[in-house]
Amino acid sequence: MAKTTGKVSRTAGQTEREETPRSTATRAKKTSPAKAPAKAARAADPLSSANTSAAKTATRKPAVAKTAPKAEPAPAIQADVKKKSARNATTTAAKARPSRTAVPKDGSGKATEGGKSAKSSSKKARIAAKPVRDERPWLKSYPGNLPSEIGPLEFSSIGDLVIEASKKYATRPAFTCMDKTITFAELERLSAAFGAFLQSKGLEPGARVALMMPNVLQYPVALLGALRAGYTVVNVNPLYTPRELEHQLNDAGAEAVVILENFASTLQGILATTRVKHVVVATLGDMLGLKGLLVNLVVRRVKKMVPAWSLPGHVRFPAALKEGAARTFKPARVSGDDIAFLQYTGGTTGIAKGAMLLHRNVLSNVAQNALWMETAYVKKPRPERLTFICALPLYHIYALTVNALMGIQEGGHNILIVNPRDIGGLVKEMEKHPINIFPGLNTLFNALLNNEAFGKLDFKPLLLTFGGGMAVQRTVADRWKKLTGVIISEGYGLSETSPVATANRFDADEFTGSIGLPIPSTELSIRDENGKALRLGKVGELCIRGPQVMAGYWNRPDETARAMTPDGFFKTGDMGYMDEKGFTKIVDRKKDMILVSGFNVYPNELEDVVAQHPGVLEVAAVGVPDEHSGEVPKLFIVKRDPGLTEADIIAFCRENLTGYKRPRHIEFRTELPKTNVGKILRRELRG
Repeated sequence: MAKTTGKVSRTAGQTEREETPRSTATRAKKTSPAKAPAKAARAADPLSSANTSAAKTATRKPAVAKTAPKAEPAPAIQADVKKKSARNATTTAAKARPSRTAVPKDGSGKATEGGKSAKSSSKKARIAAKPVRDERPWLKSYPGNLPSEIGPLEFSSIGDLVIEASKKYATRPAFTCMDKTITFAELERLSAAFGAFLQSKGLEPGARVALMMPNVLQYPVALLGALRAGYTVVNVNPLYTPRELEHQLNDAGAEAVVILENFASTLQGILATTRVKHVVVATLGDMLGLKGLLVNLVVRRVKKMVPAWSLPGHVRFPAALKEGAARTFKPARVSGDDIAFLQYTGGTTGIAKGAMLLHRNVLSNVAQNALWMETAYVKKPRPERLTFICALPLYHIYALTVNALMGIQEGGHNILIVNPRDIGGLVKEMEKHPINIFPGLNTLFNALLNNEAFGKLDFKPLLLTFGGGMAVQRTVADRWKKLTGVIISEGYGLSETSPVATANRFDADEFTGSIGLPIPSTELSIRDENGKALRLGKVGELCIRGPQVMAGYWNRPDETARAMTPDGFFKTGDMGYMDEKGFTKIVDRKKDMILVSGFNVYPNELEDVVAQHPGVLEVAAVGVPDEHSGEVPKLFIVKRDPGLTEADIIAFCRENLTGYKRPRHIEFRTELPKTNVGKILRRELRG
């Protein structure tokens, strides 16, 4: 599962190393409206180094801390918090206790309940798992007036949120990219046009629409147009290889795809093997006015960033908008139980699958984050208009929720960064705007701190720096605070939790090194291998329950069952402990997953791919420490062909794996350590 530990974050300009991990398994059958019932279970390219770009997550947090985090004193929060909480609300805690859902094998996309027997076993499990301690110790560390629950949701769908924001903030800038800005009113008009275009193609409600673009203006337009038209969005990492793209499109059963021309050649090779019927091709300059003509010329002819491609029958993005604008958009009847996103993740098992995020899951997380963000205004006044820097890719759940949707709900202005790998270019964009909110991750913060021009920026407008996607190193946090005067506040989450589940208080004075406290309407239970809740201070698996937890995995009831407890908690696969003040520290990962700049890399996938090389007899993959990315993959190989070289393996991986998944180290051995039944012992290889 892609995680956000203080986490979250991707883009077209990203380098190979920074992407959103996920691809998928089985081909979904044609479905009717992708809905999940109201009682569906709430089980539910972060950036790489200075030389690489953003890579989702929301992602899992690596990190071992030897001391419990220090909670900050709780100054009273502004009196209007409760009012704001009601406005941004999400379902109450009582409503956020659904029974586990299962997705039928018929591919209908509807989550179903287990019936009376499931409810009965769920009831027993709750009693059995009840911890012998204060069940919500984190509330003692909440600011004085901050509600512990979010209340009823104001909107039933993301489309409703967009319409209301567009009325309320019509003339305000919503998104800016490469100096071109669209207002909230323009966002509403353009998304309606794109939605009308999709509807004209005869797509049924709930049809899956894939988006394969970096942070360009077309992304929010296509995203919101598809959602408002009643479709389910499938976010795709634009740096996927043909194999990975084919896998995800087929598993999701995508019928339409919107893709930047830079990556069209990837789609060309596998299109015929998918269910995709409609292809919309965008260019970097489409929405930039006259400047766009020059941008396209440079990108195509000078920088040669667009490989030759051919997609017969495709429609250009501007033509799609024009055609849609000439039609009448018919707002779809979308409920909170409809699936908004299939957010692909490896989950705790490494088997790529789509986390079904319902409209109410995502809206709940927006409301939770909005309420928690009030802590940022305890010591500094809230500006009239918030400006977000969006360096993390929108196809990753981290930026999708924390930047795009939070920005819309707050009437904020998002500055889209196409290529965060270009640190100098990112700094120049930051010079142009008074940045208030900065979601990022350790590698990005570190790269900026090592850029001379960054140190000359005016940081007085900066209110909040949110760290996710991977563990924030204390040395980086200390340097950041010294330069900007603002601490890096870490949080934690996963694709399956929409993504944010915990966060540190934004009014804290010091970096805690923990993942913070469960945000409103969220429960965090530390459990042993038998599912029993542990006492404070004991290490166990982090389990999360709340309205932001997914409805289940798309067409994978088996994986959903494994990921959920009988009493509705999602098992994260991360190991940690909670202290007496409710702060949680992650100490280890339950699985063998490798965390590369916040993106999950699963050894099984690497091994399966490399084992296909005719010169390889045996292979094992492990993660090893890396100064820039936290971890990188290392392969141990037993040769079948004595002439096999490291260069051969690197070339093979380049053809079959996205950049961040590729091995950075290769070691040849005559044999690999195994158990008595022949299972390779990865732990011995890690040393």
